[in-house]
Amino acid sequence: MQLKNKLMGLAAVAMSLPGLAAAAAAAKGNSTSPQPDKNGKYWIKSDSLKAGFVAYGASISDLYINDKYGIQRDIVAGWDNATYYTLDGQHPNYGNVPGRYANRIKNSTFEIDGETYHVEPNEHPTEDHPDGVNTLHGGPDGWGYRNFTVTTHTDNSITFKIVDPDGKEGFPGEVISYVTYTLDGWDWDISIVAISTEKKTPIMLTSHTYWNLDGFANNETQTALNHTLSLPYSGQRVAVDNILIPTGEILANEKGSVNDFWSKPKQIGASFDDPEIHDNCGLDCTGYDNCWTVNRQQLGAYDWRTHSPVASLSSAWSGIKIDVYSDQDAFQMYSCNGQNGTLTLKESQGIHGDEDNFPRTIPQYGCVVLEVQDYIDGINNPAWFRGPKQIFGPGDDPYVLRARYHFSVDA
Repeated sequence: MQLKNKLMGLAAVAMSLPGLAAAAAAAKGNSTSPQPDKNGKYWIKSDSLKAGFVAYGASISDLYINDKYGIQRDIVAGWDNATYYTLDGQHPNYGNVPGRYANRIKNSTFEIDGETYHVEPNEHPTEDHPDGVNTLHGGPDGWGYRNFTVTTHTDNSITFKIVDPDGKEGFPGEVISYVTYTLDGWDWDISIVAISTEKKTPIMLTSHTYWNLDGFANNETQTALNHTLSLPYSGQRVAVDNILIPTGEILANEKGSVNDFWSKPKQIGASFDDPEIHDNCGLDCTGYDNCWTVNRQQLGAYDWRTHSPVASLSSAWSGIKIDVYSDQDAFQMYSCNGQNGTLTLKESQGIHGDEDNFPRTIPQYGCVVLEVQDYIDGINNPAWFRGPKQIFGPGDDPYVLRARYHFSVDA
């Protein structure tokens, strides 16, 4: 009976998301299992976009689009071969789905119905806590470190699956999740669903893609600080301490301040001369690694797919723009402050033949991570009332994340 109920639940989840149902229907009748290319990548395409994915972390590894000059650019960071995702010691969470709880968990601890759970730490080690004092992106062996199963693969869509067992990284209960990526014209659609089959457990997911809209080929700058960002619904942000753990406060982003991307679009590097930018992303950190709230309540009934994007990122150099539509209530932007020039570019990226002036690596601020998600560490801040969005049990509706990345090119 338990297995029957589990299968019925999964079927209900699949039918609740058109993208997942369509991918399954399109693949129906295929007698062979999906197979990657010689580099371990699975490819999908539309008339305007082409994207590659790897099973490790259900990660996007490549995204090709023609810029305003008609030159094809690969605008996401990754590795040329899927094997290297398991070998790189930095593990930058390249394009993956971090889980089962994205972002940070204070003291690697949370409470559900009076029971305290301790999960594996993996960030900010100290002498007393050599493994770390908090948990980032699900722990040292979170979803970003694991191979997903490819369940369906068509010309324009791919679905990955992971079964996360009870107790893995200290999280209670089994979780089953499907991640579907679909290309349609100028759109990259993301559908993520997850169900808890046994116990109440935290679930918060995202797409952790590293973007450079110039394909790392800009001959004027190696950074992405020239990219223009707009967050039209994000007049507030989650306050954090020196190691980016939420304090429980929600702060206003005053007009014209460092974290103001709502009053008008501005380049990511526009406020780097403002003293406020120092320590903005943690102690001794200059830049951004912040969680903005997405406040759309004043809109009344709105359709997240069409009303207006929660974020827009563009580059005048390439003419490429991304409008991010999402059903989530928060948005994290990371300006790649921690990159140090040791992560290599793919063969499809950068400037070849001038390594002295343009090294084939990603420098500090050389990329931008855009994360649609819920409030970080909401499980440890009950005053925010994020429980229904972040805690899921076997009798609950599934966790659902939907996002649409709409691309355009300004000639």
